[in-house]
Amino acid sequence: MSYKDGMLRDGALEDKVILVTGGGTGLGKSMAAYFLSLGAKVVISSRKNAVLEEAAKELSEATKGEVLPLACDIRDMDQVQNMLEEAVRHFGRVDIVVNNAAANFISPTERLSANAFHTILDIVLKGTANMTLAAGKYWIDGGMPGVFLNIVTTYAFTGSGYVVPSAAAKAGVLAMTRSLAVEWAKYKIRSNAIAPGPFPTEGAWTRLLPGDLAAKFDPANKVPLGRVGEHQELANLAAYLVSDFSAYMTGEIITIDGGEWLKGAGQFNGFDAVPKPLWDQMEASRGKK
Repeated sequence: MSYKDGMLRDGALEDKVILVTGGGTGLGKSMAAYFLSLGAKVVISSRKNAVLEEAAKELSEATKGEVLPLACDIRDMDQVQNMLEEAVRHFGRVDIVVNNAAANFISPTERLSANAFHTILDIVLKGTANMTLAAGKYWIDGGMPGVFLNIVTTYAFTGSGYVVPSAAAKAGVLAMTRSLAVEWAKYKIRSNAIAPGPFPTEGAWTRLLPGDLAAKFDPANKVPLGRVGEHQELANLAAYLVSDFSAYMTGEIITIDGGEWLKGAGQFNGFDAVPKPLWDQMEASRGKK
């Protein structure tokens, strides 16, 4: 058994209907695959129908589970509402929403146009708000319990230069997660979040960091555990948080980053680069006082 293996028992998500935004690629697709393997029925959504259709075929063949691909631009509330209604018509209900869809630019903020800045806010914050409002009202009006799992980032609570629109948007999602955990608990709606560290996806780093920058800024170099995350590790945590095993957990944001953000937060954490002879010299100097 290792961290590359599934964590939950077979059937842990039996007959749950889970809607995953940004579910056609990357971490969304990995989470969807694990949900399916645990017995869930899954709706995957993103803007590109061709990508969704291919992903649905691949996921269904790999897991023998039932996957419904539904194209939707979550920036448009009408599309979100229509997508949710189609999912309910197909499966009879939706039990869980994973707000995973995101977008990002790595850029000096002064180089961004207002349109570029607003695009990130619209997808990450407004899109999550649209999906949350649509699903929340559906559950409340129907007297049904529900679960939200929001994918944020560690810089949602620290901030970060060069990804300011994303940091601002994810911080908003973080606040919404905590706020609704309290407000909607009376409706038996839970709301939690995951803040992943580096979990590279195919093509993601080369798109954000072209040329030799991806190697120069290898995220593993900043992680105390010395590696990036495996998708199964994130999928394990996600499956637990959407399952009934976590029924007493709401309003929590769980970081899974190998210690990356804590290393950056500690004032002297960079001293792991100090060579042993220099430590010896410093120790000897202290002894003379």
